[in-house]
Amino acid sequence: MAKFLVVHGAGMNMRGKTQIDVFGTITLADYDAQIRSYAAELGVAVDIFHSNIEGEVINKLYAAQESGVDGAVINPAGFMSGYPALAAAITQVTYPTIEVHISNPARRGAESAISAVVRGVIAGFGVYGYYLALRSLKEISGK
Repeated sequence: MAKFLVVHGAGMNMRGKTQIDVFGTITLADYDAQIRSYAAELGVAVDIFHSNIEGEVINKLYAAQESGVDGAVINPAGFMSGYPALAAAITQVTYPTIEVHISNPARRGAESAISAVVRGVIAGFGVYGYYLALRSLKEISGK
């Protein structure tokens, strides 16, 4: 069974509490429950991680490399730009990483520096974007 890491970046713990006009009322716990449901449907295992601290996210990516994950999904959220160490860490792991955004940052005039170092980007499909990312990683991994 394929195993994937799902990383929620800075500020994701505020989902459903602030910026409701952009991200809706779904909380981080709701995201996690839906992601676990998607994983079960796809027959894959997920390890879900959130941190507002860049170094913790980087350490988790490296630990996932050591534990042999088959891929990662990252919603960098507040880590979208201005975090070159995070971008570098993504380039240093051998598994594919897909970036997910609940909304479409480009519609808000935002640009993600992380996009340049990931396998692909899925944006604007709400929580369903995580399903698309997990399904894509399953296909890529061949598991």
